[in-house]
Amino acid sequence: MATAAQWIEGARPRTLPNAIAPVLAGTGAAAALDAAVWWKAVLALLVSLALIVGVNFANDYSDGIRGTDDVRVGPVRLVGQQLASPAAVRNAAILSLGLAAVVGLILVATTAWWLLLVGVACLAGAWFYTGGSKPYGYSGFGEIAVFVFFGLVGVLGTQFVQAERIDWVGAVLAVSVGAFSSAVLVANNLRDIPTDTQSGKVTLAVKLGDPRTRTLQLALLAVPFIGTLALVAHTPFALVGLLAIPLAVRANAPVRSGKGGLELIPTLRDSGLAMLAWSLLTALAVGLT
Repeated sequence: MATAAQWIEGARPRTLPNAIAPVLAGTGAAAALDAAVWWKAVLALLVSLALIVGVNFANDYSDGIRGTDDVRVGPVRLVGQQLASPAAVRNAAILSLGLAAVVGLILVATTAWWLLLVGVACLAGAWFYTGGSKPYGYSGFGEIAVFVFFGLVGVLGTQFVQAERIDWVGAVLAVSVGAFSSAVLVANNLRDIPTDTQSGKVTLAVKLGDPRTRTLQLALLAVPFIGTLALVAHTPFALVGLLAIPLAVRANAPVRSGKGGLELIPTLRDSGLAMLAWSLLTALAVGLT
């Protein structure tokens, strides 16, 4: 039986910035329209957190039963390391995704019915990333899905449920957060190129190869700071987002220095911290001006 600490590690807490940053950015975008609704922001955060925990448990379950995690460099894998039964991890995933659905229904009921379709797409994307007979995460589409769901949908969805409209500021924030989130996954998949190749998991990193994956990770980390310059058209105070550059530089350091395996784990942590810092600073700048 897995311990409580192992279950927490299995939920992959290092990925939580990917859930928090879109809500921060989306709420800042709503505030820029003088339309922030704080209780809806809290509900959106609960949905986002429950979704990412559900995704992580679903990935643990699906990768574990396929044998993808039998040889894995990195954090705890509950099924792959036989710390918990596949059924228990599957149930944890269903419980987390179910919580996201229930809270999401409140936002649907108080905003617009068609958001239900967005929610269904999010749940399907969470499960079929590594689940089902043809998981799209095994075909190199993981980064695109992360960009869409934790960037475009996460930020613009948060803005819409509060302001009931979106604008170009929200779009810039959405692209920027999506790029950050994709950079985290690229670093993760860079670390796993050898084991994914061995197990037949064809991620984008496996397709691109090691050198081009490292270049992609750097490019994705640069996108939000280009977004910062674009947001100056809304308010010059958006330049405060540039204060997150040192964190992004630190996040990319192991990647550009050719590190691999466990030495890339700090990149996941620091990319998440850079994303949180940029999102918070930029949300405050655009929302309070």
